[in-house]
Amino acid sequence: MVMLENGLSLAINTKFMGSGEETVILAHGYGGDQTIWEKIVPHLTKKYRVLLFDWNFSPDSKLVEPSKDSYSFEAFSDDLISLVDELKLKRFVFIGHSMSGMIGCIASIKRPELFQSLILLGASPRYLNSEDYEGGLDRSVVEDILSNIESNFQTWCLSFSAVAMGVNDPLSIDKFGKSLQKMRPDIALLVGKNIFLGDHRDVLEKVEVPCTIIQTTNDVVVPISVSHYMKSKIKGKTSIEIIDADGHFPQLTAHQLLIDALDRVLGFDSD
Repeated sequence: MVMLENGLSLAINTKFMGSGEETVILAHGYGGDQTIWEKIVPHLTKKYRVLLFDWNFSPDSKLVEPSKDSYSFEAFSDDLISLVDELKLKRFVFIGHSMSGMIGCIASIKRPELFQSLILLGASPRYLNSEDYEGGLDRSVVEDILSNIESNFQTWCLSFSAVAMGVNDPLSIDKFGKSLQKMRPDIALLVGKNIFLGDHRDVLEKVEVPCTIIQTTNDVVVPISVSHYMKSKIKGKTSIEIIDADGHFPQLTAHQLLIDALDRVLGFDSD
């Protein structure tokens, strides 16, 4: 494992693992940190150089009091580009979970030459339902989520973790719930609003790099219909891999199925 000791890479706890010629970047989602990938990293490092980091909303990030604007998807995409420029990375595979999927899409529009491909795990351009779009969540549900983040944060974290996990996996529920609880509630609310009230559907038709969408069969946060919507809108060559599992966190609750899907996508022959 190599720790980086300068600039943005230090502030967001960047580290490299593995020593392959190709680089894979793993980007976690809301409420998590880089440890969310711990079950799949050992497999990926057999062939790839894996880059891990924490977004600035993560409790262990060393970015000091970033501004409100730091929590927009545009700002996150700029941070990603700044990080890979600082590390002088070229032509990597970006695996983005949940919100990080769309962050990767936005960054790929700005700097397509950097991206070998995008792997979008449980990603969504919009979570709200509307008359012509099934995002998965009614407005009343989203308003309830945001209200609980604002007024009942610690309790909400554990209940949301159980719902998002989608399976009776106490260790994974506890892991993500405690990670959520470590967030500053005001930051959690800001990021939550940008996620659950955001609409990034117009981004998809501008994405030209090859994409693979990986989706579980039953994700309460992102229905399968979102994957098919994204595939129909993304300009670049796009495919869908469906994992026969429940929940929004297959890297925790169905990691071998996710590894198998990644091997198919990446052409990883482990023999």
